[in-house]
Amino acid sequence: MTNLATESQAGKASEDDAVRAEQAVEEEQSETTDTTAPDAVDETDAESPALAEAAESVAPAVEVDSRTENAEAEPADDAGAEPEAEPDSEPADEAESADEAPEAADEPEAEASVTTSDAGAETVAVATAVLAPEAATALAPAADFSGGTHTETPPRTATAVPTATAPADGSPTFAWAPAEPKPRKKHTAVWVGAAAGVAVVGLVVSSLVLIAPGTAVAGVPVGWLTPGAAAGVIEERLAQTTVVLTGAGEGAEVTAAELGAAVDAQALADAAFAQHPMWNPTAWFAETDAEIELDPATATEALREVAPQLYTDATDATVAFDAATASYVSTPAAAGTGIDVAAVQDAIQAAFEAGETRVQLDPVTAEVAADISTETADGTVAQLNGMLDTAGFYVGEERTVPIDRATMAAWLTVTPDPENASYDISADEAAIQTVVDGLPAAVNRAAENGAVITNSAGKVLREEATGISGREVGDTSGLASDFAAQVAAGNAVVQTPVTEVAPVVSTLARTIEVDLSNQTATLFENGSPIRTYTISSGLSGTPTPTGHFTVNAYTRVQDMGALCYNPAAVNSYCTKDVPWITWFAPDIAFHGASAFRSRLGVPQSHGCVNMWNDDAKFVYDWTARGTEVWVHA
Repeated sequence: MTNLATESQAGKASEDDAVRAEQAVEEEQSETTDTTAPDAVDETDAESPALAEAAESVAPAVEVDSRTENAEAEPADDAGAEPEAEPDSEPADEAESADEAPEAADEPEAEASVTTSDAGAETVAVATAVLAPEAATALAPAADFSGGTHTETPPRTATAVPTATAPADGSPTFAWAPAEPKPRKKHTAVWVGAAAGVAVVGLVVSSLVLIAPGTAVAGVPVGWLTPGAAAGVIEERLAQTTVVLTGAGEGAEVTAAELGAAVDAQALADAAFAQHPMWNPTAWFAETDAEIELDPATATEALREVAPQLYTDATDATVAFDAATASYVSTPAAAGTGIDVAAVQDAIQAAFEAGETRVQLDPVTAEVAADISTETADGTVAQLNGMLDTAGFYVGEERTVPIDRATMAAWLTVTPDPENASYDISADEAAIQTVVDGLPAAVNRAAENGAVITNSAGKVLREEATGISGREVGDTSGLASDFAAQVAAGNAVVQTPVTEVAPVVSTLARTIEVDLSNQTATLFENGSPIRTYTISSGLSGTPTPTGHFTVNAYTRVQDMGALCYNPAAVNSYCTKDVPWITWFAPDIAFHGASAFRSRLGVPQSHGCVNMWNDDAKFVYDWTARGTEVWVHA
């Protein structure tokens, strides 16, 4: 510190000035303490009595150097500059202070100090006493308020100031003390305005996601809620709704949740928000309806549990195999009685819409259907009998190995399934396997070759023998399991895995040659003669025509001759019951003549080729329409 007080200046100070200075210091400290922590105030208060005691023991004089206060003070060139001391006294004071520093520990001395603050700050001279070390250490720590923050400083020890020495007569010296910092500006209005702005923005944002005030869904208030929260409130209200069964119900209670009551809460909440958003005041204070639904099975189970006396059991329809008719038959179901679920649903609906969580209901009795109806049993019987009619192992469309009805019924097990209101059908896989093991013997067969009759050009004229494919049973390792699975699904037609063996089809190009000179008919197959027959051709007056012909018709037996059909015919004849006629030219044919010929090999007919009956039959069977016939001399 720079010591500005001198003995001559000290004489001019008065005791009243010292008191006023002390009061000014206390007022400044009081104003500064308002912005500090309470513990700093306590520390300042603790220090004040010691300062007051020191002030009373001396008569200090205070000078205030300021641009605006105390005209008696010495002027300073600058508010932040230190005042000049008398030239002849300051060096001596500094040396003397250094020499007398040890004596300061023995007797109290007054001290005046000055400290300059930052630019523009006021500089104030404050009377302080130079105390003995014991008194100085008793002072409480002072609070540092520089920079607007509270920093606690360690206790100060009063020591002699090197730049000033207390006079021997006990009068005090003075020094400039630091001025208290100005209080920080308060920004309360700024913060209040910012908070209000945030609140307004929050309100606007909320209005975009909240349901309008006063909105209710079926009596459940959902205003000021998001759709998700509203859905939860709706569901919770419904779940808590309780039905009290009066009368025969004996006061039994059951909640909507136990009854399986349900409402599409999320859809209702979303609709409420879409129709009544908070941002639209015209949509406030509105109410919408909500339809409650009960799960009949869950509701019946819950009601039966709390009020069993109101229920009589229903009888399910049954299915059984009748050995006498080798068919399945059914017995009808019988209904029971119980609480009308529809009436319970209406009661919950009314309570929900009224905003009530409890509702009393006098139970209404209604018919309770059997779990398995007569219609279900009849449908199962039709399915089972259909399987009995078609059960078997098939190759294509052929029911190669049929399964007897009684055997098939023995394989089947029909089990009621009340939970699903149906019947489960299963089959004995082990029993099926015994039949599967015998399939090769029942299914395997060799191929049967076929043949077709053609002309010499290869045109097919007739199928002589139908070719039949051979077959061999393939891998049957999973066949019994497949059969059982199909039967469970209502299908007893099972394809048998087989390997087909194609038949060989032969081509037979057949022709007939009639030799009039030798009176023979030779049959050729694929160019080779297979048979030659003796014949009788026509007489010279009724000759057999020569040339190339083709078989065009067949007659099993017929009367021949115009006289047979016209008694007045002239130069005619009538031969009864001529057999095995194969026509190849107009009114000319191969036919049997055993009944009216005793020998053959010479011309003796009316133009036809006469043959013994057996030979004529062979030609009749062997040829086909289109078989070529060559007649020559």
